[in-house]
Amino acid sequence: MEAGTFEESFFAIPGAGETDRLLNAARKTLDAARGLRRVARKGERKLSVAERAIAALQASMVRVFEELLTLARLNKGKVFPTYEYLAERTNYGRATITRALSVLEDIGFIVRQRRFKRIAGEGRGPRYVQTSNAYRPLLPARVLAILPRWMRAAPVPVDAEERQIEQIEVTKAMLDTLSCKELAEATVSGPLGQMLARLGAGVDRAEREAHNGSEPLMDSLNIRQTELA
Repeated sequence: MEAGTFEESFFAIPGAGETDRLLNAARKTLDAARGLRRVARKGERKLSVAERAIAALQASMVRVFEELLTLARLNKGKVFPTYEYLAERTNYGRATITRALSVLEDIGFIVRQRRFKRIAGEGRGPRYVQTSNAYRPLLPARVLAILPRWMRAAPVPVDAEERQIEQIEVTKAMLDTLSCKELAEATVSGPLGQMLARLGAGVDRAEREAHNGSEPLMDSLNIRQTELA
């Protein structure tokens, strides 16, 4: 995705103590990974897909995750370091950084979004170049089962869950009342939102013409041309 068009909705400011909890979860997962590798080596049983993903976790990968969490805490959730930055901060090679990010993503500790930016160039049309990825740290569901109970998130109270459902229904009802143009403006930002708003305006206009029984613009022009001929 183009840099500057989606980050506002992609990044999330971590709550108080959230990055510490995520790092502790990753370290507990690393202990579980070592145990799973022992199970696999001894052939005691066949690991599940989720267990194989966890078993690939190494200490170096937790260190890379720690650096991402540090950036999330310091930059209010805005995490988009280059591979070179991560290599310099962790003293690992680029290949190790690449492998670490891949395994963290497979487990679910991060969501990674590739980004590009436009650059000036000769010839027709815009030119694009790859820029640093955007990252969002998460606590994956597959990890919750192996965490101690005190590290798991408290269940949502019933009344709070009911309020959430009610708010979702209210929001949906409000969105249903919007025109196509208004819906695009309310839900999508940046150049993509502007383009969808223009398309939505065209759809709204066509629906109004159909509702009013008026002739489409092209049909009207064709009739006028026939009358003049």
